[in-house]
Amino acid sequence: MADMTDTTNTAALTLLGDEAAALGALHAGISAAYGYPGTPSTEIMEYLQENASDGCRAAWCVNEKTALEAALGTSYAGGRALVTMKHVGLNVASDPFMNGALLGIKGGLVIAVADDPGMHSSQGEQDSRYYAFFAMVPCLEPRSQQEAYDMCREAFDLSERFQVPVMFRLVTRLSHARSGVRPAPPRPRNPLSKAEDKTRWMLLPAHARRNYETLIEKQEELRRWALSHPSNKLEIKGKDAAFAVITSGLGGNYYEENLPSLTAKWGMAPARLHIGAYPLPEDSIRKLCEKAGEVLVIEEGQPLIEERLRGILPQTVRIRGRLRENPPQPRETDRTIPRTGELDPDNIRPALGLPPRPSILDTLPPGSPAAVFAGGGVSRPPQLCAGCPHADSYEALNRAVAALNGGTGESPGPRVSVNADIGCYSLGAAPPYAAIESIVCMGASVGMARGAADAGIPYAFAVIGDSTFIHSGITPLIDAVQANTPMTVIILDNSTVAMTGCQRTAFPSGGLRNLILGTGLDPAHYLELEALKQRLEENAARLKTEAEYRGLSVVVFRRECLEAARRRRRSDPPKPDCG
Repeated sequence: MADMTDTTNTAALTLLGDEAAALGALHAGISAAYGYPGTPSTEIMEYLQENASDGCRAAWCVNEKTALEAALGTSYAGGRALVTMKHVGLNVASDPFMNGALLGIKGGLVIAVADDPGMHSSQGEQDSRYYAFFAMVPCLEPRSQQEAYDMCREAFDLSERFQVPVMFRLVTRLSHARSGVRPAPPRPRNPLSKAEDKTRWMLLPAHARRNYETLIEKQEELRRWALSHPSNKLEIKGKDAAFAVITSGLGGNYYEENLPSLTAKWGMAPARLHIGAYPLPEDSIRKLCEKAGEVLVIEEGQPLIEERLRGILPQTVRIRGRLRENPPQPRETDRTIPRTGELDPDNIRPALGLPPRPSILDTLPPGSPAAVFAGGGVSRPPQLCAGCPHADSYEALNRAVAALNGGTGESPGPRVSVNADIGCYSLGAAPPYAAIESIVCMGASVGMARGAADAGIPYAFAVIGDSTFIHSGITPLIDAVQANTPMTVIILDNSTVAMTGCQRTAFPSGGLRNLILGTGLDPAHYLELEALKQRLEENAARLKTEAEYRGLSVVVFRRECLEAARRRRRSDPPKPDCG
């Protein structure tokens, strides 16, 4: 890899994968980092904010799109910039991401995206590598904390070399695991120097067509770069060439954990290619499979490599991975890898032809408390914190909804729709509240409530947090204001981004009133309520009244998150006694 300074005499640091990536960016000489909190990427920015030196800005932004656009500005000025987000956040940033590939990137620009296989804290398993292929930009995928440091550092050189953004892909298990990392000496920041050719940064059709042709011309050089990258390691000599294995990311670790068993069973390890840098090293893939009748793909995430093999290899080669085989095999002979969820050393064993490994369950008496606990038989669903203000808000909403559902009048079909959003208040879907009916994506609650009202539901509610509202709830609210849609938007204002660790909101809660009224909302139907149990009856009655208004209402339930308040009290210096 580029910039691989000798680190043999450097003391090792114990870092999360996220922290290793952040340190790699700092040591690459970044001038700025921007992002929006989202598990499992949050710790990248938190590490940067704690460790960035003077002159390097590390800031949370309103959303992922604004973060990437700020980073483009840093790059245009010649500085190196890192952008952080989770996989679904890349959907929000996709416009500047795709268009950024057509620009003449000046300062290195790296987009660190943390995917969440297994959906530990996400609504989808989407694989960000598809976006890198779609935009035709390089992607680096580390398999260890040391690689996370090295590759993130290298990615800035790569971006400047090819004048394109570079994707840096992490996954949950790497982001949130710790290991030793030996850093290299930090590099200085780039001097400010704007792009010489301004037309490379102006995507008017005439310029964009030329820039797109330039991007296409870069693809062959990018393929040659990927072919020679050290992380794309081809192992053929002394291996079984009839059975080939392709691994990527953490899939390489899980394969190697099973390698002794595999070698013991077959007497020889399969030929293998590990991929850590994209575009795909197609020549290495063809060389790997020259004599192979079968190839197994072990990749964390969706079957991106596996799907593309079908356009690279002859049809005579049997390709196995996460996709169902065609024709489907009987269950007893099906040797595909599970289609969903995270990989691990155990769930890839059947695909390698290996028997299950003994587990702790095998040593415990069936049905014993220890067996039930070890087998996952005891589970505690996630819950709102004790004393959470959202609990009082949901109780008021449920009472208002019950009253509205029991009202009189001609209304065929459902009378109430409660559309919610992404945040810790999503837990209002679970008992004892069971207060919300939909959770789709950031900001969707407001748009869906409008659509439900337009469809004829008399009482349509949107439930959205203060940070999510600033992230992507304002634009659908403006739509509803212009139409004066008969719906009620409930903003749960706890003054923090609670779900991802109590980061500060990008917009102070006290400014919500002016912001919302600035959209043109009738001030008579903007309401602020304290989310307190002693005000439950009053809040429910006032919420019901606003729902009955045949136009748009916005109701803000306000009370600070208890966990955020505790953290604030710990971090705030004691105030002087003025008594």
